[in-house]
Amino acid sequence: MKVGVIGTGHVGLPTAATLAHIGHDVTATDADQEKIEVLRRGGMPFFEPALEDLVRGEVEVGRLRFTADPAEALTDARVAFVCVGTPPRSSGEANLIAVERSAEIVARHAAGPTVVVEKSTVPAGTAARVAEILARHRSDGALTVACNPEFLREGSAVEDSLRPDRILVGSDSEEALAVMRELFAPLVRDDTRWIETDLHTAELAKHANNAFLALKVSFANAMARMAEAAGADVEAVTEVMGADPRIGRAHLSAGLGYGGSCFPKDLLAFERLAARLGYDFPLLREVARINEEALDAAFRKVEAALWNLEGKRVALLGLAFKPGTDDVRYSPALGLADRLLEAGTIVVGYDPQAGPNAKAELPGLEIAEDPYEAVSGADAAVVCTEWEQVAGLDLGRVRAAMRLPVIVDGRNVFDPGEMARHGFTYLPTGRPPVRP
Repeated sequence: MKVGVIGTGHVGLPTAATLAHIGHDVTATDADQEKIEVLRRGGMPFFEPALEDLVRGEVEVGRLRFTADPAEALTDARVAFVCVGTPPRSSGEANLIAVERSAEIVARHAAGPTVVVEKSTVPAGTAARVAEILARHRSDGALTVACNPEFLREGSAVEDSLRPDRILVGSDSEEALAVMRELFAPLVRDDTRWIETDLHTAELAKHANNAFLALKVSFANAMARMAEAAGADVEAVTEVMGADPRIGRAHLSAGLGYGGSCFPKDLLAFERLAARLGYDFPLLREVARINEEALDAAFRKVEAALWNLEGKRVALLGLAFKPGTDDVRYSPALGLADRLLEAGTIVVGYDPQAGPNAKAELPGLEIAEDPYEAVSGADAAVVCTEWEQVAGLDLGRVRAAMRLPVIVDGRNVFDPGEMARHGFTYLPTGRPPVRP
């Protein structure tokens, strides 16, 4: 099946590569011509484990191509995926201008019958507007709309794409649903759940999914505050909670809070959607507030340990919002760095992938080439991202390099007993502190 993909970001590129891998003829395009040139030269616009090899392999066998000309991608496409950004407006609502422009592009260039698929995360009701745009340009009914939300995790997007636990397709067209069944048939295995709904339900389900996962993260962080006050261990608390199959352990890890391109903007967009639909959803606002509180708690620990922050040197270990990616969008590490810099602190960060992106986002941040360089002469270090390069540090070497042996563990990667044996002042998250 010929497939066109609009957008080659964290959703579009894994989608294009996966569809090519299962045998489809895929051409991807992007408004960012520099990104297309990088891909055509064999490079990658961002880091995602295993994605470069997957893309390169499909390009070599001729099933995947990249073009700056949308007509080349869409003219003969049976399916056209819209995988563009939906960033927040100042009001918090999703900015859907890229979705609108993509619909216009498909309407102009698609020659035959084409299923136009929303892959981007969009508020309920967007598909109806997309259908209006398509009908405005094509009155023959050849363009139908489907919604196929992505459930990819940055850092494991290839695994999630090739072995999905569920595939959700929403459409009000039986023909479109039939095409999508054929398209995804090679990915539907015994452990894959195929779910079909109407358009509005599929759109709403994606936002609800992300909002609930953000809720679990914030619940764990609220428990961390309580555990610290009670002298309890939040890791043990959430382990007990996660043992209940009705709850599950995933996303119940206390830390600096969630970040990335999805949870912060999608939670806000979902709350604004609820308001527009006439429903007040204060729980969503509280989830966001607790997420901000988690970052504030880490800052206060650094401040309490060092007293005055002016002129002090603080190392941040990990800058990406999570391990396995170079994405620093809404990264808690950069939020903390910004607050420390405003307080007059010298901040040096280390990340195995995200250093250049972090520097571009926050020019006042110093970037170290390795974690030991980052902690050299530091008055405190904060674990911000649970990279294996951070969790596996030689603690004796870290202790010897630091000016003051203060570790604020925003991800609970270290064992308190080990930290005590090495003489650290260790301030974990939601666990009793260790003081020499």
